[in-house]
Amino acid sequence: MRIPCPFCGARDSREFVFRGDAQPVRPGGDDAGAMFDYLYLRDNPAGAFEELWYHAQGCRNWLRVTRNTVTHAITDARLARPEPAA
Repeated sequence: MRIPCPFCGARDSREFVFRGDAQPVRPGGDDAGAMFDYLYLRDNPAGAFEELWYHAQGCRNWLRVTRNTVTHAITDARLARPEPAA
């Protein structure tokens, strides 16, 4: 699988570290139930899914990659950090 890095171009997925679903937000406070859900209960959808990838053997940027989990086709890859305000 080739991942299109915004800085390095299309690179082999072995240059990246997969970190999973890009959507969950770590819960605050002392709610053990919410923390359990955050750590262990994840969706496993078929179709388009947004994931976090770290380009460890390249530019060392975090990317948000939209990938089809059935076909592995990548439709979008962008920096995970927000774009600076103009």
